[in-house]
Amino acid sequence: MHAFINNMKITIHSEEELSSVAKMLLQEHPNDRVFCFYGEMGAGKTTFIKEICHELGVEDTTSSPTFAIVNEYLTSNGNSIYHFDFYRIEKLADAYEIGTEDYLYSGNYCFLEWPENVEELIQPDFVKIRITVTGAQSRTFETFSD
Repeated sequence: MHAFINNMKITIHSEEELSSVAKMLLQEHPNDRVFCFYGEMGAGKTTFIKEICHELGVEDTTSSPTFAIVNEYLTSNGNSIYHFDFYRIEKLADAYEIGTEDYLYSGNYCFLEWPENVEELIQPDFVKIRITVTGAQSRTFETFSD
């Protein structure tokens, strides 16, 4: 597997490989806290975020916050991790209403699904990951910048 560095691609062929991709992403971005995940419906954004949370010590059950918009998970050492799903956001005001900016600048890990729906909130220094379906079980993970 290739080193996971900015603007690199990694392709996996099974869900079992997600753990190593999650570890590489966290190692490559040790000081970053906001991660934006782009990909079509069913690409595996929630599944990948679940694996990253596991690597960070989350013992709670993780799931997509589709209807709640944001879920909070606690790590084994008591730190909060925020997982957003902006799929159902119809207007940016809805994101402001739930205090999204406060979460994003809290210093805690924030994982955003469907960030394109709140593009004005996405800063250039946030880590952007594109997940592309390349086969029945295959996915390509690519970090990118604008």
